[in-house]
Amino acid sequence: MSSTRPLRSLGRSRQDGAVLLFSLIALVILLIASVALMRSFHTSLFAAGNLAFKRDLQNQGERAMDKVLNSFRAAGPLASPAARAVNSLTHHYSASMLPSNGLGIPNALQNATQYALVADPTRDITAATDASLVGQAVSIQYVVDRLCTTGGDETTLGAGSCVLANNPVPSGTSSSNLQSADRAPMCATCASAAPQGVVYRLTVKVSGPRGTNSFFQSTFTIPSST
Repeated sequence: MSSTRPLRSLGRSRQDGAVLLFSLIALVILLIASVALMRSFHTSLFAAGNLAFKRDLQNQGERAMDKVLNSFRAAGPLASPAARAVNSLTHHYSASMLPSNGLGIPNALQNATQYALVADPTRDITAATDASLVGQAVSIQYVVDRLCTTGGDETTLGAGSCVLANNPVPSGTSSSNLQSADRAPMCATCASAAPQGVVYRLTVKVSGPRGTNSFFQSTFTIPSST
């Protein structure tokens, strides 16, 4: 007796092979998508870590800002025009504008030899001078320069030699009233109604772990009458 294999069984076998092939392709696609997702996840974590790292260095740089502003406040070593008329290595202060690169960063913060001419490296903010930095691998260098073309008494140098800006609004004075008073003078020789102060530039270099360096800069004014 002879037997024949049903044709439908052959068709079903071919269909099962096609399903297996498409299943394998789908599995490969899922694996590729999973790898891409993991890489994206790691990239996001890396970016977030760098952002947090940069934020921490910025916060560390505030130490230099506090130190400098304290030296300019009343009874501070740079509180008087006479003290600000000359350079001070001890306070990392230059009575004239420091040479800078195209980004406005003083060259002194990019070269150890030039830095030693402007500042005292032993007075940098490091773990040796600030116990709170112990174990953080962070060191802070800074320079503050007066935006004048030369040293000397700022009360006599004037706008011809120094960059001037309106001093902070006095206590109890309206900012809008002060701005209105300082608008276009009535004559070419009329003085500004708003008090003017010399501009100082503070530049901070924060060196952190993994050999990173971050630069931060700020400007402020001090009334020349003090």
